[in-house]
Amino acid sequence: MGKDVIIACDFESAEKTFAFLDKFTDKKPFVKIGMELFYAEGPSIVKELKKRGHKIFLDLKLHDIPNTVKKSMAVLSRLDVDMTNLHAAGTTKMMQEALVGLTRPDGTRPLLIAVTQLTSTDEDAMRKDLLIDKPIDEVVMHYAKNAQVAGLDGVVCSPLEAGKVHEFCGKNFVTVTPGVRFADGEVGDQKRVTTPAKAKEIGSDYIVVGRPITAAEDPVKAYERCLNEFIG
Repeated sequence: MGKDVIIACDFESAEKTFAFLDKFTDKKPFVKIGMELFYAEGPSIVKELKKRGHKIFLDLKLHDIPNTVKKSMAVLSRLDVDMTNLHAAGTTKMMQEALVGLTRPDGTRPLLIAVTQLTSTDEDAMRKDLLIDKPIDEVVMHYAKNAQVAGLDGVVCSPLEAGKVHEFCGKNFVTVTPGVRFADGEVGDQKRVTTPAKAKEIGSDYIVVGRPITAAEDPVKAYERCLNEFIG
């Protein structure tokens, strides 16, 4: 499994997304389509970006009763994305049913990964808002193990936790890590962050990078810097 940088295309419209991606004349970056863009444009944005040759991580973070998630994943599987996700907090049963729904009649399916804890959540928020008194590190590892038991391919976690996830779940269990910023960049609303180079050192398989690339004066240069720091 190769490492890669996934650009978070958190734009409000297809027009802005295409204007951004048109800057990449020589490359077809792996892109993340999140809630904002998918809710604005629907499945058509996925189909168009696939047609343009991009790999796609569809980041909708499903979390509902098992049967609803199963049926929803069956719909998403028709979009031919490369990766999608759900919340591990939805229980092992929900994750198992999601896999059933996502798997096509011919046995193929996108990678399915589970969100452990959002990188905007810290231990204080877990205790006060979620009434989870366990250390965040322990919670993330427990959720990761549940995802593995359910048959998923990996997890979304902080890059700071990627190495330990591999210790718990094996090196082939995929870690997809947002919360990556350049050393000289802004942290924004993320709590558990690190740099591309450090994410590589810790063991992230994929890093998801948004504003440090999308808001850069030269997005292509920022993307290439990210690739160089993370992959070398």
